[in-house]
Amino acid sequence: MNAEERRKYIEKLLRSCNTPKKGQDIAEELNVTRQIIVKDVAILRARGAEIIATPEGYLIPRDENKKVEKILPLCHDRDNIEDELKAIVKYGGVIKDVIIEHPLYGEIKAMLMIKTLYDVESFINKVKQYDAEPLLALTKGIHLHTIEADTEEIINKIVSELKDRCYLVDEF
Repeated sequence: MNAEERRKYIEKLLRSCNTPKKGQDIAEELNVTRQIIVKDVAILRARGAEIIATPEGYLIPRDENKKVEKILPLCHDRDNIEDELKAIVKYGGVIKDVIIEHPLYGEIKAMLMIKTLYDVESFINKVKQYDAEPLLALTKGIHLHTIEADTEEIINKIVSELKDRCYLVDEF
């Protein structure tokens, strides 16, 4: 299989998957290195493929059902991350990303794609396992999340819940 055939295969594979696919798994399947897959994904993205890299692997979002998205400004400390994420997913919301405005680097965005309580627990376990500082630590707790849901009504419930928990920035 040449490079072009491999890229077509990767794109077809990601379009057919309902869950993220790890680069290492794709590499093993195609008998190449993970770095070759990373390069192939970069080329596919440059050609316009909407491939998202999540902590769980690569995916191409499906456009089957149009979702509603809203970017929410939030502020809390590290101890409230799990509570915040659970408040969003309990209504069926998806936390697509986290965005901060860094004084030196400008906007920093990390893809999350947290959809379920299991995803929340996995994320929190990784924060603990790696003793990693979340991005909100760089901005005194201020951050944005792009939230996706099936309806505007669900988004409104999420906003209300986050306001009740005092996580939503007051000016919103």
